[in-house]
Amino acid sequence: MPAGALEMIAASAVCPQCKCPIPAEFCNLSEPAPCPSCRTSVLVQVFPAAFHETAAGQTAEPIVEAGTASCFYHQQKKAVTHCDVCGRFLCALCEVDIGGQHICPICLRPGKKKGKLASLDSSRTLWDSAALVLCLVPIIVWPVVIVTAPAAMTVAILSFYKPGSLVPRRRWRSILVLALSPLEILFWVWYSFFRPG
Repeated sequence: MPAGALEMIAASAVCPQCKCPIPAEFCNLSEPAPCPSCRTSVLVQVFPAAFHETAAGQTAEPIVEAGTASCFYHQQKKAVTHCDVCGRFLCALCEVDIGGQHICPICLRPGKKKGKLASLDSSRTLWDSAALVLCLVPIIVWPVVIVTAPAAMTVAILSFYKPGSLVPRRRWRSILVLALSPLEILFWVWYSFFRPG
């Protein structure tokens, strides 16, 4: 931790009750401590990211010699790469690096909207949950099992090849569907054709 960094960050922390500054020695304690001024119990946690140096942003270089490729959006700036979607030359200001792809700002919005940029997904279809719902529908409406069981199996298999949830989760739903759906089909065949009486 840089010398004096904790003191500098703690100087901006104030007691929520009396608004007095919190001393640096009160930061990152395991238990709340009383404010030196009003004795209100306070807990100040300073996260390690506060001590990391912020990387300097890139600046676009001006074109100084003839024949140098220029940015599509800034004609006076030197191109450093091209957009992997549309192919336009981009300067350091315009280039956005997403998952190893260089994308210009104009291509970024439609790519997000159409779901072509997986790293920008804000929602995903939970295929394994959809398969489980299809598998359980016959509990309520039995005759549809001949349609829902194969559909559930198809969606469950598809779930292994589609992007999963944005948060980690196990594939037990798909495995359960692949175990139950064939049993549902077999029971439907037995009930429809071989049931006694």
